[in-house]
Amino acid sequence: MCVFSVQAQNPIIQTHYTADPAPMVYGDTLYLYVGCDENDAPKQSYLMREYRLYTTTDMVNWTDHGAPLRTSAFVWSAGDASAAQCIPRNGKFYWYISSQNTQSPGSSIGVAIGDTPYGPFKDALGRGLVTNDMTTYAKHSWDDLDPTVFIDDDGQAWLYWGNGVCYRAKLNDDMISLGSGIEAIDRMDASSFSGGFTEAPWLYKRDGHYYLLYAAGFPESIHYSMSDVAGGKWKAQGVLMPTERGSNTNHPAIIDYKGHSYFFYHNDALPGGHSYCRSVCVEEFSYASDGKIPELHMSDAGIVEPVGTLCPYWRTEAETIAWSEGVTTRTDAGRGVYVTDIHDGDYIKVRCVDFGDKGASCFTACASSRYFGGQIELRLDSKEGEVIGTLHVPYTGEWENWREFETSVKAVTGVHDLYLVFRGKKPHTLFNLDWWKFDN
Repeated sequence: MCVFSVQAQNPIIQTHYTADPAPMVYGDTLYLYVGCDENDAPKQSYLMREYRLYTTTDMVNWTDHGAPLRTSAFVWSAGDASAAQCIPRNGKFYWYISSQNTQSPGSSIGVAIGDTPYGPFKDALGRGLVTNDMTTYAKHSWDDLDPTVFIDDDGQAWLYWGNGVCYRAKLNDDMISLGSGIEAIDRMDASSFSGGFTEAPWLYKRDGHYYLLYAAGFPESIHYSMSDVAGGKWKAQGVLMPTERGSNTNHPAIIDYKGHSYFFYHNDALPGGHSYCRSVCVEEFSYASDGKIPELHMSDAGIVEPVGTLCPYWRTEAETIAWSEGVTTRTDAGRGVYVTDIHDGDYIKVRCVDFGDKGASCFTACASSRYFGGQIELRLDSKEGEVIGTLHVPYTGEWENWREFETSVKAVTGVHDLYLVFRGKKPHTLFNLDWWKFDN
């Protein structure tokens, strides 16, 4: 198993600003659905038009799958991609989103449906599932935000949501219609909510305990409550994560994966980040014997134990990243997601790469370059680590002229962190990178 590196691992996505994490475990994979703050968002206003998907099987390398869902898929949306959550049921995947509604003034909860976790997703109703005229407890028009969905052991699905008030309702088996009336829980009931309920609920069950996480106050801290039933009386448990760093908002999620428990949140830790350009982070933790959650804090290290290794002899998408600096990703209709904006000195780190007992003999990558091309230095265990090979990427004519290039490498064995360090002329973009693999 890979030895833990103390270098920065948070935020877990560096190629885009991301927010409102919603993890989902399906099969052997953890799917992380997030909102996306546009990098040119003004400092006093959100600019969110899409939801992105990242996956992992080892909790340290994350693969970018682009934006399977955009607000443009909902004819009623005003274009704000507020918090959302995807959940599987009966072979389908239901993605509950929140957005301002052009057909029914105020915020609304909508739902999209897909046949796979990757989509494609389409609006299931052509209208809001919950609209602002259905929720009259709060007097403001943006109270229908931040849906969280949970399916109980008896098959009953629950929908919780709200801003300035906590709403809940049952869902029918079809997952696209309400199965009960809408109930409002008093946000200032101190026995249910410590600090008062602001927004961002996250509902789940573990070892017989029901948990409701939420953001309180403003700037926001994360608190949680517990109950014996999904629709019962909640008992406040206190602060889970205090207000830290510079983002006014935070958004919690907790999930178990491969025997470990993880807390997801967001902050403003990436370069250029602020309250409207946020970034998703994760911390690993352990429950107390009585089911209580310890107080957690934001960290740069993101102390997460790897739960797997990466096989370098399979085609690895270049957008599979543990840490990166300088690069971003883009999506092409034919090729899919690829890495771009590569300049001299930028790099990608991939953790826990298992070269096996024999080691590799060559390295192949698919790239394109409209300018002068460049080199990929393959380094082990640090950005300044041992060079096991250097791949030259030449001019290919146009950005869409993708070619495969190969170079010999030193036969390294065992498990290492792999750094793809990019070199070339300044100031131009060197090349785009689609995928890579080693051969032995």
